[in-house]
Amino acid sequence: MTEALTELSTYIREARSALVEDAVIAYGELTLVSNGDSIVELLTFLRDDPKCGFVSFIDICGVDYPARAKRFDVVYHLLSPKQNVRIRVKVATAEEEPVPSACSVYPGVDWFEREAWDLYGILFTGHPDLRRILTDYGFEGHPLRKDFPTTGFVEVRYDDSVKRVVYEPVELRQEFRNFDFLSPWEGTDYVLPGDEKAKS
Repeated sequence: MTEALTELSTYIREARSALVEDAVIAYGELTLVSNGDSIVELLTFLRDDPKCGFVSFIDICGVDYPARAKRFDVVYHLLSPKQNVRIRVKVATAEEEPVPSACSVYPGVDWFEREAWDLYGILFTGHPDLRRILTDYGFEGHPLRKDFPTTGFVEVRYDDSVKRVVYEPVELRQEFRNFDFLSPWEGTDYVLPGDEKAKS
């Protein structure tokens, strides 16, 4: 498998050297590194070229590296049924730097790009309908970013007195910070049958 990936990597780099910044084989998959300006052209080449044949789009995901200048990686996973090979394409992008949408190449990318926008805040230009897909319409922020607070910003609950869903700011109540260490849920003072064997 590594030999086939090496040949494919060499072929892609020779055929489209201007579109590929780096190519690495790791964990049994070929990873191509490109940039936002070249991504649509590279994906089109990978789909249409007879030696590649990556006609099956699998997934798009985001990765957050808050310490980097180009904070996000947009990662495309493709499959070539003809070659029986998977490939990964990565594009680094900054927080306010949009990536061209791949909907013109793979129409099934639509919802995956919406998910990357919703959860990471990655912008895609030319997307037909870039709006939230997993969080609520009034949701603030992007929950898979590393700097997103673990409690969120607002909590949602149904208020029976007003007969509707109510959005309130998150409030950490002090009683949830006190722990009863004598509670049986915190552990027992006695030895359960069979536990004495673990210490010997």
